[in-house]
Amino acid sequence: MPVLADRQHAAQLVRERLRSDGRLPQGWLRVEIDASWRRSLAHGVSCHDDALLNLHEFRDLGELRDANRMLLDAATPALEYLTQRTGQQGIVILADAQATILSVEGNARALADLGIGDVSPGATWTEALRGTNALGTALVEGRPVAIDSGEHFLGRLARFSCRSLPLFDPHGEVIGVLDLTRDGQLPLTNDTLSMLVGATASHIEARLFEAFFPDHFVIAFHPYRAYLESTWCGVLAVREDGTIVAASALACELLGVARADVIGRQCEGMRGMPFAALAERSESLYIPGIANDLALRVLRSPRRAPSPQGCGASRSLDTRSTAREAGLVKIAGRQNRLLRALQMARRGMDNGLPVLVQGETGTGKEVVARALHEASERAGKPFIAVNCASIPEGLIESELFGYRDGAFTGARKGGMLGRLMQANGGTLFLDEIGDMPLHLQARLLRVLQERKVAPLGAGEEQTIDIAVICATHRSLQAMVRDKSFREDLFYRINGVSVALPALRERDDVDLIVATLLERLNAQHVSVSDELSEVFRTHPWPGNIRQLEMVLRTALAVRADDEHEIGLDHLCDGFIDGACPDAANPAGRGLIRKHEDELIRESLARHDGNVAAAAQTLGISRATLYRKLKRLRP
Repeated sequence: MPVLADRQHAAQLVRERLRSDGRLPQGWLRVEIDASWRRSLAHGVSCHDDALLNLHEFRDLGELRDANRMLLDAATPALEYLTQRTGQQGIVILADAQATILSVEGNARALADLGIGDVSPGATWTEALRGTNALGTALVEGRPVAIDSGEHFLGRLARFSCRSLPLFDPHGEVIGVLDLTRDGQLPLTNDTLSMLVGATASHIEARLFEAFFPDHFVIAFHPYRAYLESTWCGVLAVREDGTIVAASALACELLGVARADVIGRQCEGMRGMPFAALAERSESLYIPGIANDLALRVLRSPRRAPSPQGCGASRSLDTRSTAREAGLVKIAGRQNRLLRALQMARRGMDNGLPVLVQGETGTGKEVVARALHEASERAGKPFIAVNCASIPEGLIESELFGYRDGAFTGARKGGMLGRLMQANGGTLFLDEIGDMPLHLQARLLRVLQERKVAPLGAGEEQTIDIAVICATHRSLQAMVRDKSFREDLFYRINGVSVALPALRERDDVDLIVATLLERLNAQHVSVSDELSEVFRTHPWPGNIRQLEMVLRTALAVRADDEHEIGLDHLCDGFIDGACPDAANPAGRGLIRKHEDELIRESLARHDGNVAAAAQTLGISRATLYRKLKRLRP
């Protein structure tokens, strides 16, 4: 294989040039490898630093595997199969989306014998840390990567060849990376092993669909029925009404459209057959406007989920689960990534993982926490919220842990049950956790680790069973670096993370407005097109909390017979800051002058009859009266 030998020799010469003059010559390496080597140099990695292979900095395996339980469960059978097929020469590695190794299968001992000690669960293999390597480089590139002998940045890895593929969740987000490493050279074309790794990745992603959507149909499809048992099928998650909620990359490729054009589409059967009936009969699938006559195979049906009480009980459980998640769907609106994060958080809670909700002030962190609680298995149990920023520092400890009678001067007679014990059996929500004093962080960490609480003034500890949701608008990572937040507590509470987008970043403000109007018992009130446009373009520094107050104000000033709110129902301060014309006072003045002229003309035409003038103008009498106040000195 002379081409491969030349490639290995070229990499060796480049490495020697780096040692001699610190320069990377152009055109000696494959384009993608050259780019990765240059990134490695920019990160300050030395290709001759053997110590980078034995950093021995490992993440806590229990926390790491808990945080990636869904990926591990989906991948384990496939990893075992791949390991059997590759034999003793291959090492199969699964890592998370941060290039931290979750699992190593095969002859990993051979690496340790060569003095490479960090190919182990818990070790991180980013480009920034160890230079060009299949795990880190595949995540940077976001696509399959082949690294041949000699092409790793670190010289001690030169004898190995690797094939790596990013693994994607049902929403197209990277969730991990799969790697096959072998001692020696491998062809860079579509060899049997590369195809086997690709098939394994497809199998893992299909299993992820089943795990992500337990209450949906998960179906495989292909234009040709003969391919339905292969890994070349596209995979869809579909609600019982036929709405597609997720599509695999291969599904989008087979359909020839982007993922965004598939989500929300309806699946149909012949002659209007409901999708649920269609799926049970495994007949041809239609996606109007995209594809016709697709062969399908049901991988998972929500009504076929096993249940100790039988099928009827299974359907009842699925219905309750779907109903509970309705709150999460409403919060997510059209933000598919947010819905995925909320669903992961709900499943994480049900499996004992803590949830960390992050977002700007006013984005609705407590609303999200309550919705997660109501969607979880702890629904109906206590939900106890504690705002760590609003309670004086001297009282937080007694609020959280409670106290016995006479524990300190001023203590309430009979003592007080702390919030931790109040949440027993349910969910504890710690809002603004970043404002918790350092000395209390240590005590909270111990409680979360041991699940035991000792009230102030009491020697005995009491066992508690709580789900924990924390929230903050601060960057806890930055606080950890500044030593103002404990690193061990951060990793303890950051099980499943949910990032809430700011309102200005969302494209579904109309849905949020409708939800808020419903919450304010004003679902019968609509919003004018003009005001809707203002809502969509306003920067909303106060986020959803500010929007809710604006709607409250508008509803309070409208007349009883008005069923639409517009700019006239808002205070001048908000209009000045929100209207597109606010930056152009002259233009805004012309608009208002024109409006005033229309009002005067209409009143003159109807001899001062306000009701008739309002009807002609298409506004209510109350709105016209408000405008008349502006006209009258």
